[in-house]
Amino acid sequence: MTPTDIYSQLRRDEGVRNFPYTDTAGKLTIGVGRNLTDVGLRGHEIEYLLKTDIQAIGSTLSERFPWFENLDEPRQGVLLNMAFNLGVNGLDKFPAFLNACLHSNWEVAADEMRESEWARQVGDRAVRLSSQMRTGVWV
Repeated sequence: MTPTDIYSQLRRDEGVRNFPYTDTAGKLTIGVGRNLTDVGLRGHEIEYLLKTDIQAIGSTLSERFPWFENLDEPRQGVLLNMAFNLGVNGLDKFPAFLNACLHSNWEVAADEMRESEWARQVGDRAVRLSSQMRTGVWV
């Protein structure tokens, strides 16, 4: 197939890769020949990736936990932040925390966060997020 524009030509010649790989010159590469080693990501690309990641995680949280959409924004932010760090499947490993969120028991939810192995791993992040869960105020 003969390309009809630069986009199709580069897709053909560079290939399209969803996951990073090392190219023939030893450079970490992704997408259509994006040289991550030398070029990396531009600011607007980082913001786009963050936005789409947050949207995808939010959709998954809404599907898995229908009550998620009823939370105020700061408490949704806590679950988004934790799921971003742990994955939604990792968040599933906090049943007492999730149950407390379901029942708007913010003290118990915050305590469950602070007493977890996750909190020991992430340190100040857990302190901030548990405070946000407890108060409903962004920190």
